[in-house]
Amino acid sequence: MPPMPAAAQPASRHAAIAAQLRGEIQAGRLATGSELPSEAELSQRFAVSRGTVRQALGALRAEGLISGGRGRRPVVARSSLTQSFDQLNSFTAWASGLGRLPGARTLELARRPASERVAAALAIEAGTPVFQYKRVRLLDHQPVMIEHTTLIEPVGRLLLDCDLDHGSVYAQLAERGVLFHEAQQSISAVASSAEQSALLEVARRAPLLEVRRVAFDARGSALEYSLDTYRGDVFTITIHNQIAAVRAGVGLELSA
Repeated sequence: MPPMPAAAQPASRHAAIAAQLRGEIQAGRLATGSELPSEAELSQRFAVSRGTVRQALGALRAEGLISGGRGRRPVVARSSLTQSFDQLNSFTAWASGLGRLPGARTLELARRPASERVAAALAIEAGTPVFQYKRVRLLDHQPVMIEHTTLIEPVGRLLLDCDLDHGSVYAQLAERGVLFHEAQQSISAVASSAEQSALLEVARRAPLLEVRRVAFDARGSALEYSLDTYRGDVFTITIHNQIAAVRAGVGLELSA
């Protein structure tokens, strides 16, 4: 690979290196269990400093693609699907970015009064009409996640003109002027219920990852409350942290 332009900023250099190595792992050119080149070899290959190489490897390690620490060569980890929660991104965009085929099977779309839990999350009065939909998300035709999503009524009524079985709901709503700006998410480990086991094709009480999300517009108004349940044997969730960040992106909450 030719050296990167000298004008490139360090951040773009390590991101480009990470992207190159990520592509080689996903394409199978770097097989599961195989060692990556050493930091010195990667530094020479990409014509960058070892510090830049360490940043790139750190990103891949955070994504669960490689393992191994200092003093040992990184090793390609067992193949898994990793979804980062650093950015608000749709399932469709995430899956497409991995070169996988996203899909959906809609189980329900209804307009009903908001429960107390939903109303509290969306900062509305209990009983206020909202739109709710339930979908099974597919990856290469395999069920991997269940979505229970509630939208405030002005946004939810737009779903009636959307295709919930194809494409991203976020993207279709964006075309209609609804933009999601940020979200607050909490992650828990749960055991699958009988219904979840049937929908996700897993054993009863199999481990699942449960993600609760409240999404806001640019003015800070809540638009969506969602409960997403991921297959624990398929997904790894990654979160990127920085020391002394001005604003913490992730919190750990102990259940009572």
